Amino acid sequence: MRPVQGDEGKAVEAVHMAGARTKNRTKKRLRMRAGPTAVAAAVCALAATAAFVLPTGGAPAQGPPARAGAPAAPAPGAPAPEAAAREAAAPQQCTDPEASLRPSGGTDGPAVQRIKARGRLIAGVDQNSYRWGYRNPADGELSGFDIDLVRAVAKDILGDPGKVTYLAIPTSRRISALQTGKVDIIARTMTITCDRVRQVAFSTAYFESGQQVMVPKGSPVTAFDDSLKGKKVCTSEGSTAEIKVREEPHGSSLLTVPNQLDCLVRLQLGEVDAIVNDRALGAGQAAQDPSVQLVGKPFTTEPYGVAMNLADTDLVRRVNKVLEDYRGGGAASLWMKAYEKWLAADLKGITAPPAPKYRD
Repeated sequence: MRPVQGDEGKAVEAVHMAGARTKNRTKKRLRMRAGPTAVAAAVCALAATAAFVLPTGGAPAQGPPARAGAPAAPAPGAPAPEAAAREAAAPQQCTDPEASLRPSGGTDGPAVQRIKARGRLIAGVDQNSYRWGYRNPADGELSGFDIDLVRAVAKDILGDPGKVTYLAIPTSRRISALQTGKVDIIARTMTITCDRVRQVAFSTAYFESGQQVMVPKGSPVTAFDDSLKGKKVCTSEGSTAEIKVREEPHGSSLLTVPNQLDCLVRLQLGEVDAIVNDRALGAGQAAQDPSVQLVGKPFTTEPYGVAMNLADTDLVRRVNKVLEDYRGGGAASLWMKAYEKWLAADLKGITAPPAPKYRD
């Protein structure tokens, strides 16, 4: 990561100093409320808020990538090529948002050519979702189910799973990071929805989860129901959980934060009474902190997809090819191996990945 100088350097130094003071205060408060696991999780979450560029091997990204090979401006009255591509990527009527473009591994299109010319895939990920995308304390490397999938995409396009520059993208900035060309793909437990497929393109679903409530053990909250009345609920900003709680508050008040792990910190500090989050993420948090638990049953269906820019239809088809290969092989597939390695301990009973759906 490049050094910062002048006013920018002073600003960054101030952020780090403020972060250090906040972490110290959080440690003191948490020691009075929870055990060492809670302290570790909270400090990890606070440290993550200042870290956005995450090079792991090779050169880091030098700012937002240029959309190399962009076509010349169209003649007056002619449709813009990128507009035509967006029209192809976004369904005209959203009846089945999971339906994506059929896989293709043939001639490289402009998006795949851009990645090859750069020599690195730039992926937006999470770095504080245990078992999905997190810093492994054993070696300091990014690890998890989503990270393994990113590496598979890099291997298919560039021949090397290590040719990835990771950017930590907050939940609320995933769509804008794709629309501005900051990243090539987002692999960050991102649910495919009708609203989102109008803004970004998605691969076929690679995992299916559902929203669930998480509370401290001993809480009177029992599910996503009227037991939430009078309680303060936390969700990450821009998440499907936020939408659901706003639609059906059950008498609760809502607090939104940049990342889902920030909700766990607020719960540990006693600042909120419950979290609404994907079961897949909540199970990982409960594994980290035994003082919390998931209650009730999942009350939504949340298919996760790899997100891309609407104009990058060739990349969508290429990623879907990777997913076809990733799923293939039944119990011996790369998907099942990743599930057994990262998720099976907390999300038991899954025997196969979601079946792909296509609309063309």
